[in-house]
Amino acid sequence: MTKWGMVIDLEKCTGCQACTTACAMENNRLPGENWQDVLFYHEGTYPNVNLSWLPRPCMHCENPSCVAVCPTKATWKTEDGVVLVDWNKCIGCKYCMIACPYGVRFYMDEKATIEPDTRAAFPGDGTRSWNPPYRMPDAMEDPSKGIGIQPHGVVSKCTFCYHKISKAPKGVADLDEANPATREHTPACVRTCAPKARYFGDLDNPESRVSQLIADKGGVRLKEETGNKPQVYYLSGGGAPVVPGQRSNKKA
Repeated sequence: MTKWGMVIDLEKCTGCQACTTACAMENNRLPGENWQDVLFYHEGTYPNVNLSWLPRPCMHCENPSCVAVCPTKATWKTEDGVVLVDWNKCIGCKYCMIACPYGVRFYMDEKATIEPDTRAAFPGDGTRSWNPPYRMPDAMEDPSKGIGIQPHGVVSKCTFCYHKISKAPKGVADLDEANPATREHTPACVRTCAPKARYFGDLDNPESRVSQLIADKGGVRLKEETGNKPQVYYLSGGGAPVVPGQRSNKKA
């Protein structure tokens, strides 16, 4: 059975945030509501201070704490390893937001992160909480999987572009922009990454590029101590823990 996962090479990532923009356009995100966030932070002490960054999508954990705490079972995990939110069941209690150790969920009815609030400029039509001019076609929307423009009072999160990857050819090891057969099924953030720092494929297939990179370059996961077991791996130049302020090239 396929288990989708992502690898992000921090030695290649330039912090350009093309992934953030591509995701926003593909998934109808509000400005500032970034499913594909890039966190910037400083390392060192003055005058030897370096600017560093860390891309942070939803980790689509093997053992997601968000699923465990959801009282209505609105947060669920697909057979191919993707964590999704069923907006038809979500009651907006935010338990999943509290349980997520990675801070990658959003509540639609919070105060706008960036002003002016674009929801006022593009109001919803009754079923949608807002109606941006770049929204995806109606046929692609699926509230049961948290795809499209959500209604009021629900939580949203990265879906690994499930409306794309779920239609990929069966049995493929990798979803790659360079492969014509899988190009349209590759997540938007992976397709748009200029330095090709992102890879997406089947973690259970030893022949996949993601599996090989994890094995060959010492892929690591964030917050292993939580037991969530993320399906997003980082390549940090030697298998060291990837934590802002604690990056190292020494092997763990």
